[in-house]
Amino acid sequence: MWARWRDALMRYAERRLPALTRYRQVEALPIRLHPRRVYILPTRFGLAFAVLLLAMLIGALNFNNNPALLLALLVIAMTMIGFHHCVAQLNRVELRSVGADPVHAGQPLRLRLGFHAGAGAERPQLVLDQEQRATCFTLQPDTDGKAEILLPTTRRGRMAVGRFRLWTQYPFGITWAWSVLHPDVQVLVYPKPEDGAPTLPLGDPREQGQRLRFPGDDWHGLREHRTGDPPKHVAWKASARLERLLVKEFADPQSHAVMLDWEAVQLDKEARISRLTRWVIEARDRQIPFRLRLPDAELGPGSGAAFAATCLRELALLP
Repeated sequence: MWARWRDALMRYAERRLPALTRYRQVEALPIRLHPRRVYILPTRFGLAFAVLLLAMLIGALNFNNNPALLLALLVIAMTMIGFHHCVAQLNRVELRSVGADPVHAGQPLRLRLGFHAGAGAERPQLVLDQEQRATCFTLQPDTDGKAEILLPTTRRGRMAVGRFRLWTQYPFGITWAWSVLHPDVQVLVYPKPEDGAPTLPLGDPREQGQRLRFPGDDWHGLREHRTGDPPKHVAWKASARLERLLVKEFADPQSHAVMLDWEAVQLDKEARISRLTRWVIEARDRQIPFRLRLPDAELGPGSGAAFAATCLRELALLP
């Protein structure tokens, strides 16, 4: 109930107070917090505590009880100091980096945010949240620290990391100080691999190693002379011995790499991408050299994790 009231109050404040939304636009890294962009509100416990203090203060005044009045004023003074401590937890905190390893669409993405705290005391109980997902961490003074949070992914391509809220209720839990971080950062999400896709098209293994490309650089053998063959390729000694004109033939063996061809997959666009993604993953896991032919590019031959990552990136960024 309180969370709904608080969110409703926040939405109303954003509509009425443009200063609250000024820092909600995307910002380039690093993002440094300062008191003018740190906001503070009492928590539910803080409101109850304020009512208790008010009753205590009124009672002390009505009954002219000086010790009770002194105690109430001391508690109020400590509470005011707590306000400053709460804001100071976020002051001079700097978001310096945002990164993540690519995942496939549908898998949670583990986002890493690198913070740096200014000089001063330790900053415990900092909470970073986004849409009901939260992580708690502590920053040591004048050192770097990291926080990780899981984000859902739904589609391939570049994904903006969105807005985060950094907040704390430290030290007394009677106030809630927060600020909004909206880094101008995008992360890459690979396409979702097809479930139940056909096995990798390896072709006829009997043909592997027999395909050649003419002309090439490697010696291949002798053949009969044809019109147009250059004289420098004529094998004069062999021709004299066999009494017919022969020429030297050179060829390069063609790569045995598997061809993953966009045009060979007769599916709609997203289904093609999903199937090629599955085949790229299978070729990577089995260490099979492969080529990837896309509508506007051809990659390979290559193998291994780095080449597969390049192919998955191209598939993810297809228009």
